[in-house]
Amino acid sequence: ISYTPDMYTALDNAEALIIATEWSIFKTPDFAQMKKRLKQAVIFDGRNIYELEYMQAEGFYYDSIGRPIVRQNS
Repeated sequence: ISYTPDMYTALDNAEALIIATEWSIFKTPDFAQMKKRLKQAVIFDGRNIYELEYMQAEGFYYDSIGRPIVRQNS
């Protein structure tokens, strides 16, 4: 386990983000900051906290439970 001072630092050089909580702090992140820090704009969401259309507009590959996969804009 690695601990970081904030949620964005945890993304530095990560291949993807896996969401396993519904904590409110994670519901309205700075998506531009997330894309900047991740190696790839990839999110696997086990809690379905983001809207599919918004993830498409933000340019993420977004895979959530029981919903269509959002592919990155080409």
